[in-house]
Amino acid sequence: MKVLVIGGDGYCGWATALYLSNRGYEVGILDSMVRRHWDLELGVDTLTPIATIQHRIQRWQDLTGKKIDLFVGDITNYDFLSKTLHQFEPEAIVHFGEQRSAPFSMIDREHAVLTQVNNVVGTLNILYAMRDSFPDCHLVKLGTMGEYGTPNIDIEEGYITIEHNGRKDTLPYPKQPGSMYHLSKVHDSHNIHFACKIWGLRATDLNQGVVYGVLTEETGMDEMLINRLDYDGVFGTALNRFCIQAAIGHPLTVYGKGGQTRGFLDIRDTVRCVELAIANPANSGEFRVFNQFTELFSVGDLAAMVQKAGNALGLKVEVNNLDNPRIEREEHYFNAKNTSLLSLGLQPHFLSEALLDSLLNFAVKYQDRVDKKHILPKVTWRR
Repeated sequence: MKVLVIGGDGYCGWATALYLSNRGYEVGILDSMVRRHWDLELGVDTLTPIATIQHRIQRWQDLTGKKIDLFVGDITNYDFLSKTLHQFEPEAIVHFGEQRSAPFSMIDREHAVLTQVNNVVGTLNILYAMRDSFPDCHLVKLGTMGEYGTPNIDIEEGYITIEHNGRKDTLPYPKQPGSMYHLSKVHDSHNIHFACKIWGLRATDLNQGVVYGVLTEETGMDEMLINRLDYDGVFGTALNRFCIQAAIGHPLTVYGKGGQTRGFLDIRDTVRCVELAIANPANSGEFRVFNQFTELFSVGDLAAMVQKAGNALGLKVEVNNLDNPRIEREEHYFNAKNTSLLSLGLQPHFLSEALLDSLLNFAVKYQDRVDKKHILPKVTWRR
């Protein structure tokens, strides 16, 4: 099958592109390289040294004999997107090509607008291109569990059946996004749902939890294939950030009370979930939603686990509770369903002491690349 990975130079996209290529899919990467530009804008860098996308792809071909096509451009440019799709002719599109940081979207008005335009317009362009030329193509779109917020009821997978005034219906699950980024993902979901309903497109929305880890079978094959690992207060996700902080002797940055509970999953499960969605496509006219996570943890629990694992390795790990820069519930009910991907055959990699040891050792290896000026959060929701 021919699969176009949009955003294939990014954290999840790169690992997914190599994983699919290694399993016999004919893979193309479409990317504007804007993620690298945002690093330059913020003055941050990934913990791991990342080669250019051209060198990475060439190294992959040298090692495996497998070719990955590259298309450099912006999906908000419809002419470029349409030309690329006609050239590659994908049977499935995996869409990672969005600005994915809540703090980035909350820096100021310009970054909020950038996030909304990049994410919403880019996805709309994909939908129109599919309608006009590739109506049988399957869109596998990366969503986020953050669309749901933290409701005081169980979180279902995309839809909820309710009874009201004696009548019953199954409706899209209510959304309570917590940032301009998460709002953009909600808009995406609504637009994709609408396009499937009126144009008969097929799409799977993967509402992903917080991803951790850096190594997959493929990214661990060679130093030049290594994945990025963000630790800064804008793009760094919780567990990756904590491991790097522990490695350099910086107190772990727990926001507020630390009771914020979220879904988490290993990067190896991310790539497998995408393959499962591709191999079991949605039906024509179906907008399918899978909650993509394997375990639930509070931020405070994660910090305690990293502290324990770090101390066992001889690191001195402290935990600091900072004033929360975000507006969010710090203690709340959170029970989300995640049965669909498990029923398709996902065999999760659960967070364990061995994996934490691996992450911590990885962080120690590259600790000289850490810029301590970017550890603490600099973006607040309150302005």
